[in-house]
Amino acid sequence: MVEPRNMAEATVSHPSLPPGREERFSGYGVMGLPFRSGHVLGLRRFTASSIGSGYSSVWHRAPDGAWTFYQDVRPDHACSRYFGPLLRRSLERAIEIRWTGPRSLRVFVDEGRTLDWEATLAAPAAIRAMNALARAMPEAWWHERAVLRAMGLAARGLLGTGRLGLTGVAPSGQAFVANPLAAWTISSSHARVDGVDVGKPGPLPVQEHLGDFWIPQRGLFVIGRAYFEPRDPARHRCETHAEA
Repeated sequence: MVEPRNMAEATVSHPSLPPGREERFSGYGVMGLPFRSGHVLGLRRFTASSIGSGYSSVWHRAPDGAWTFYQDVRPDHACSRYFGPLLRRSLERAIEIRWTGPRSLRVFVDEGRTLDWEATLAAPAAIRAMNALARAMPEAWWHERAVLRAMGLAARGLLGTGRLGLTGVAPSGQAFVANPLAAWTISSSHARVDGVDVGKPGPLPVQEHLGDFWIPQRGLFVIGRAYFEPRDPARHRCETHAEA
């Protein structure tokens, strides 16, 4: 199995978008990682985007349930475009992703002053089996909602992710499809947010979600792509809660 660092770096050196008329993104990231303290972190490094330049985004939910998204492009050209209605803040900030080994990475926001996050990835047998099936799937299946729902159920049973929404409607009202082409679990992680240690990873008492996108109860790193319904200002919510 190719190491995640190699696959992630390939998306940087050779960014490419899948065909389609939707708003499309490809790259890698952490779908979500909950901590026993109630903090939640997520990462998106979309190296190709159909609505602008590639970008990085870090998601953070505080224990009180308030979400802040950090991104290194304008919020309306990043994840806040779709999840903005449920955010407390959306901030444009410097983000650095540094691979420290074949299966380990470190993420900084504001050079570590706002966030310093380390994660180590693993490939248990269930992940290897699911990745083998993903590689064999016909392209058309990646757009079939029934297939994606079945993949979510398999991850729930085999990996303990809780509910996994690979298709649905984002808080903006735009329909989405997520394609995890390859995945790894997060075996260990340590993070400091605004200088405070967020503690040990672990499932939340009640699984968190943003619209139909459910945050896995077990951390998952993925190489993948995402499709969103084109924005229609007459039907979709456009607020991002952007702050300077």
